[in-house]
Amino acid sequence: MARRKALFEGKAKIIYEGTEPGTFIQYFKDDATAFNAEKHEVIAGKGVLNNRISAHLMTKLESIGVPTHFIRSLNMREQLIREVEIIPVELTIRNIAAGSICKRLGIKEGTVLPQPIVEFYYKKDELGDPMVNENHIVALGWADPYELEEMVGQAFRVNDYLNGLFAGIGLRLVDFKLEFGRLYGEYGEVYIMLADEVSPDNCRLWDDATGEKLDKDRFRFDLGNLVEGYQEIAKRLGLIPETGIIEGGNINEQLAAGLDEIENELAKQRRLRAISKGTPKNPRGTSGTSA
Repeated sequence: MARRKALFEGKAKIIYEGTEPGTFIQYFKDDATAFNAEKHEVIAGKGVLNNRISAHLMTKLESIGVPTHFIRSLNMREQLIREVEIIPVELTIRNIAAGSICKRLGIKEGTVLPQPIVEFYYKKDELGDPMVNENHIVALGWADPYELEEMVGQAFRVNDYLNGLFAGIGLRLVDFKLEFGRLYGEYGEVYIMLADEVSPDNCRLWDDATGEKLDKDRFRFDLGNLVEGYQEIAKRLGLIPETGIIEGGNINEQLAAGLDEIENELAKQRRLRAISKGTPKNPRGTSGTSA
């Protein structure tokens, strides 16, 4: 790892130069942060679990036609990913009220929303990732209307699929955050694909029977051991043995290293669909204007 060139280091991951043209290596750190990194701790094994969960979910999403940057897992902490240009907008889909929406709108936590709500946030740590709307995104050039329409459409497709997947293993998908990137084609065409990760770091997941929170809120609000929650999710997805790979703050390196690698076989067969530059629909599927 010391011989590779680090291109970017975030709060939870490091991006290195890839081993193949047009690729990066995404390394999952054990760092846990909350409240714009005001709270920070290194938790052994967190990166291993997130790497494995995200790789699995990315391949599942590929199976329903959502293009992703994930190519294959390289080892227990690293993935080979496509080199994409990250769009500086995070999309949050909310199914159940939790987190900031409760504080902003006075909604009781746990309220089932009548329909999924999409929110947009500008990716800027120094500004605290402020909430923005479609007009901000287009006017300030972060994404054009065609790209925004594609991002929202993919996000709702991800929501529909993950709701069913997690319901099948006794979990409720409360909300989640997604990031997208641009992949440029040989002739100037633009493809939008899911990037970053899909893991308990950016999904709120509650046990359907008990309401226990198994996601990053355990760390945010000192609700319990973070790794225990993440391991429970990985177990239910069939990604690690029932005995787990982390116990007492120690990771079983031999067991973790011996887990099968995950490869995005479907991506090899997929034909990407370029962004259509025709007349865009309203990203939320409605028409008209608002005051």
